[in-house]
Amino acid sequence: MKTTVLLRHVLCRFLAVVIAAALLVPDHAAAQTAAKKVFGSMAGAAALKPASHGFYSRGCLAGAVAMPFDGPTWQVMRISRNRRWGHPDLISTIEQLSIKANRGGWNGLLVGDISQPRGGPMLTGHASHQIGLDADIWLTPMPNRRLTYREREDTSAISILKKGTNYVDDRRWNKSYENLLHHAASFPQVERLLVHPGIKKKLCETVKGDRSWLQKVRPYYGHHYHFHLRIGCPRGSTDCRKQKATTPGTGCDSSLQWWFDVALAPKKKTKKKSTAKTTKPKKPKVITVADLPQSCQAVVKAGEKPVQTAVYDAKSLSGFVAPQLDLPARFDPMAALASRPIEAGGKALKAITAATVPVPSKPQSVYEPITGPIPVPTPRPKR
Repeated sequence: MKTTVLLRHVLCRFLAVVIAAALLVPDHAAAQTAAKKVFGSMAGAAALKPASHGFYSRGCLAGAVAMPFDGPTWQVMRISRNRRWGHPDLISTIEQLSIKANRGGWNGLLVGDISQPRGGPMLTGHASHQIGLDADIWLTPMPNRRLTYREREDTSAISILKKGTNYVDDRRWNKSYENLLHHAASFPQVERLLVHPGIKKKLCETVKGDRSWLQKVRPYYGHHYHFHLRIGCPRGSTDCRKQKATTPGTGCDSSLQWWFDVALAPKKKTKKKSTAKTTKPKKPKVITVADLPQSCQAVVKAGEKPVQTAVYDAKSLSGFVAPQLDLPARFDPMAALASRPIEAGGKALKAITAATVPVPSKPQSVYEPITGPIPVPTPRPKR
């Protein structure tokens, strides 16, 4: 068993060396390395001025900061993924939302995937989240205690939909969900909130008074365990590509019904016509660092930001003592790839009955680094 773990560790180290070497040799060799492997192997942020380069689904991130594992009104989930990094403007927005939502009746945020330390394409999962301006927030309020490291890895988020349907479960839905999304949309820098069409439909049916904020709430596949928060290009990010503006109006029109009648409708079974010749499906194009904005090459080659400055200096942490998380002494990147996605496996948060995590007798700073290498992200199922 020890030999197997040691072999895995050696292989991971070897892969990291190979990838790093590929970036330092002529273009031909570097072109053969997928960008997701390059960015997925990097454990720390680039020691550069904060800037988002490229588009949400094709770019990278310089000078990222990490969301602290714990704050008075948030907890970071799936720590092993190492996806708690973002542009300072986004991390600040998440902190502000956690405070605002808490005051509005939402106990606190469970923060999911943001970006990798240097952004870029991910080894698994998201197509976006590449420039540090996207974040996933669980549609499960923070519990009245601090979760252990293992609970953050194993706990499943809970779908807000009625089982087997595309519509919200009225037994679970309440005003607090509406308030949470309203608070998120209230920030001027927030340009989009992606939710399942069923959630958008419920908001269209129940929101009274000012409904203008619904323009920012956009229906999309998935997103019934969490919602996706996206901010616009920050100042100083000169080559950040803006997304198209949202369509005017609340979105509570016939365009919403399309999702239920067409996009989410059960697929009809069709008989396949037999053909003499069978064509092999084309292999998807391998995206390399060269396919990203040119500035991403500098992001890859930059030195690593010191740990002391890599964690976001959240204002709300003043006087807050982070709990002692039972972090592994060392992470096995290969094992991290097999950990659970948020929406499947593990225990639902409401089912956990473990005792409250005690506050350590010796205060632990939230800026205290993890010992050992930070792991690569864990997989999520394809959508």
